[in-house]
Amino acid sequence: MTSQTLPPAPATTPPRPAAPAKGRHREVRLFAGLGHVALAVWAVIVIVPILWTFLAAFKNTSEIFSSPWTLPAELRFENFGRAWTKAHVGRYFLNSVFVVSCSTFGTMLFGSMAAYVLARYKFRGNRAIYYLFVSGLAFPVFLALVPLFFVVKNLGLLDTHTGVILVYIAYSLPFTIFFLAAFFRTLPNSVAEAGMIDGCSHTRLFFQVMLPMAKPGLISVAIFNIIGQWAQYQLPLVLLSNAKDKWVLTQGIADISVNAGYEADWSGLFAALTIAILPMILVYAVFQRQIQSGLTSGAVK
Repeated sequence: MTSQTLPPAPATTPPRPAAPAKGRHREVRLFAGLGHVALAVWAVIVIVPILWTFLAAFKNTSEIFSSPWTLPAELRFENFGRAWTKAHVGRYFLNSVFVVSCSTFGTMLFGSMAAYVLARYKFRGNRAIYYLFVSGLAFPVFLALVPLFFVVKNLGLLDTHTGVILVYIAYSLPFTIFFLAAFFRTLPNSVAEAGMIDGCSHTRLFFQVMLPMAKPGLISVAIFNIIGQWAQYQLPLVLLSNAKDKWVLTQGIADISVNAGYEADWSGLFAALTIAILPMILVYAVFQRQIQSGLTSGAVK
């Protein structure tokens, strides 16, 4: 019998060390931990002053200055009633609701139409018009206060809610168009083409097909516009300076706070601040999911 030589067994390749993968995971965990710490610090910075304001709204003046960090001895709801009636915060609150509602509606209507045309239609000057709108984001509003005052005055709209509403719309359009134009670009062309084949006009296609598809983005931008216009102080201060009965909420609160010293109604001031803060917190809490959906859907599609 002839003996056969068996082939040598293949050499086994040693496994690669897993140190780099572990190092990457460790680095990710480190940055995640730092991010959580930063978010916790930011939450404390934001939440503590708001809670302090809410507590001070139920105290009297002596408690506010003698024991600012303690709970109120009793819940003084009369502070809110005094702020609402005596300091005319109720009137200013309703003025703010009217102005912000009208300006937000106008901003979303004109902003969505402009953003849709700039995002979906190609024509000469498209990019120039888009960049002209977006350039408004880099223009500080306080630089335009003086010429804006004279423009509104020459139009006969000074000390009127109409003038403030129009200025709010113009001031909010750059951000609205910038956000919605990017959102409209993500919508599928097949739906628009199908609508045109079925006989939709451009107007009907926009209002009945494309606008409902952009609902998450519209809600997100609308909430940001509401919050920004609700907290606006410089513009109404210039445009409504001589019409106290038409002041908005920020002007009314500033009028309370200018009475310095112990003679001021500090508890009424903090009650007014609470009245101004709570609606925006409730709006954000109710529409939180829609805001997050609007901010992320444009990146997912």
